[in-house]
Amino acid sequence: MADEDEASSPHTKRVFINRLDSYSSKCIAKFLSTCVVGASLEEAMEGEMEEEEDILSKEQKSKGTFEIVGTVSSNAEEKKFTFATEEYRSLNREELLLKLMECDIIIYNITENTDQIDEASWAISALHADMDNFNEPKMFILISTVMTWAMSKPVDPEQLEIPFTEEDYRRRRPHLNFKDHISVEKLVVKMGKTNQSQFSTYVVASGLQYGMGENIFHFFFKTSWSGEVSEVPIFGAGDNIIPTIHVNDLASVIQNIVDHKPKTHYLVAVDDSKNTLEDIVKVISHVLGPGKVQNVPKEDAFLTKDLTQTDIDSLFVNMRMEAIFLRENLNVHWVSESGIVENIDHVVEEYRQTRGLLPIRICILGPPAVGKSTVAEKISKHYKLHHIKIKDTITECIAHLETLNQLEDGENENDENSQEFLEGLKDNMEQNGGRLEDYFLTRIMRDKLNSTACRNQGFVLDGFPKTYDQAKELFNANEDEPEDTRSKVPHFNRKLIPEYILSLNAMDALLKARVLNLPESAVEGTHYTYDQFPRRLASFRENNVEDETVLNYFDELEIHLEHIEITSSDDLEYLVVMEKIINVVGTARNYGLTLEEAEEEERRTANERLKQLAVEKAEVERKEEEEAANRAARWEEWSKRMEEVQKVENELLEAQTAPLRSYLMKNVMPTLTQGLIECCKAKPDDPVDFLAEYLFRNNPQV
Repeated sequence: MADEDEASSPHTKRVFINRLDSYSSKCIAKFLSTCVVGASLEEAMEGEMEEEEDILSKEQKSKGTFEIVGTVSSNAEEKKFTFATEEYRSLNREELLLKLMECDIIIYNITENTDQIDEASWAISALHADMDNFNEPKMFILISTVMTWAMSKPVDPEQLEIPFTEEDYRRRRPHLNFKDHISVEKLVVKMGKTNQSQFSTYVVASGLQYGMGENIFHFFFKTSWSGEVSEVPIFGAGDNIIPTIHVNDLASVIQNIVDHKPKTHYLVAVDDSKNTLEDIVKVISHVLGPGKVQNVPKEDAFLTKDLTQTDIDSLFVNMRMEAIFLRENLNVHWVSESGIVENIDHVVEEYRQTRGLLPIRICILGPPAVGKSTVAEKISKHYKLHHIKIKDTITECIAHLETLNQLEDGENENDENSQEFLEGLKDNMEQNGGRLEDYFLTRIMRDKLNSTACRNQGFVLDGFPKTYDQAKELFNANEDEPEDTRSKVPHFNRKLIPEYILSLNAMDALLKARVLNLPESAVEGTHYTYDQFPRRLASFRENNVEDETVLNYFDELEIHLEHIEITSSDDLEYLVVMEKIINVVGTARNYGLTLEEAEEEERRTANERLKQLAVEKAEVERKEEEEAANRAARWEEWSKRMEEVQKVENELLEAQTAPLRSYLMKNVMPTLTQGLIECCKAKPDDPVDFLAEYLFRNNPQV
């Protein structure tokens, strides 16, 4: 009766979860933050909870929710989680105990971080010792792992297919590397038997967790998605059965434990699947990767840097388990009850969305020789996309069809009509001088864009489609794709249509000059010959002035067109173009660069910067030398002019002073000279007065 009263008027519960920044703790915290206290007790809530991560209505929030708090690792990002009310960093144990005492529910997850085992043991002991000071009853939930069952003896040695259940938990034997886990499990169960009404404890033995971005199986997802190997490895024989559970289903189990408060202290949380490692890797490779797998020695797992020792131990577990108690007593709303293999499409979509691994689809259009392939190659390297060129795609398709047709009867299951299509393809090329009609061309290109690699990473479509009809045929919607009758936009395939249309353009004079400057080796066998290029350029201009152009097609679909003008042919011009494109497209939607790739990118950027600085320095030096030469030339010219001016002035002065000199030499200098001589002879006391007297006496005019 008390339980019914509590369910009818629930209140907000404060929930502590350790390491909120770890994979499963974050998923559990996020799940609980969207739940209403006591919701799993109400059967009517089942239908409403099928919509994952719904935003709670005001009415639901008023009934009481889970308020999430928890610790984060010291090296975690400073960014605060939206689902957590408080985050604790670098607390000592006294401070942490005070935080735990403020909570109604304490959840410790030891499935990922082994360094949390000791803290979980301390937390349960400290809370148990301080139990008399609880303001309200508290609940402690330990999330452990089925690896504490890994070395258990079979329930019946003669019938190995009989699964383990919760009733067998006293017989469990841990993997050698998980002995600490089982020790804390036993401690939690023991502490919960003292005073269950005041302090209840539970242990949840979780299967290997998957979903919401992946953790243990991430290596196989990443290897398949990246497409770097033709066959995804299976370590060992792969026939070992792995108990699993979707991380959101594990969160639902935790929610049910909080609401139902079951009498048992130990629960097993696994789904209904009995999948082997081979089953799991095969389906991942088929849906997300190359579709092929390869058995490799177990020892290779230890050479894989993306796998920890805990991951390796977990992947090699071989055990059948069944969660009977969950199905008979709890109201778990399963996301993936039948396991990862049966729900792989949903799991893969979660993986893409959670990790932001969304394809970038780009189409580059423009006149011939404008630099489409150059820009496409730079984009594909920057964003790690697939560069789709018409000629290479046709060659690849023919080679693939020929390989399929060489297989023996019964082995070619991919395309029963491959032989017929190959013959039609070759006949069409012979009839059209090596070119293909639009039917074959668009089919080949559509198959390429539909490939797993292009669906995973995305693509850069280089110069195709060329016409309105080709675009319409290439991106036409599938028959099974629903059409929005309310929309005025034409029906198209949303999984293939490019998100970004880059239209490059340049003046005809620049395009012709660029082709003329190409070496003969680059022109030979292409359409850039002196005879063909002008016709191709004229044809492109004519086809792009009508109403039904390929750009008009994308414009009708309301896809943004980015027009980029090319003004020169140097590398600096394309650096500017790439900056514009990156600003339009944004950041990459992949795993980013590996450590080696980051170092190589840093070296390449540094080299480009050094080259740019060298060019700038050479330009500055050239300008300085040119300026110095100009200054020297101006100085020399000024000096010559000054010499000429001085010469003219001297000649003019000479001409002007000649009469004066003549007058002085004739009338003044003889008498003055004789007077000076007489002054020297007489040596008078006042030579000036003597000379004046002498000149006065001997003035020829007196």
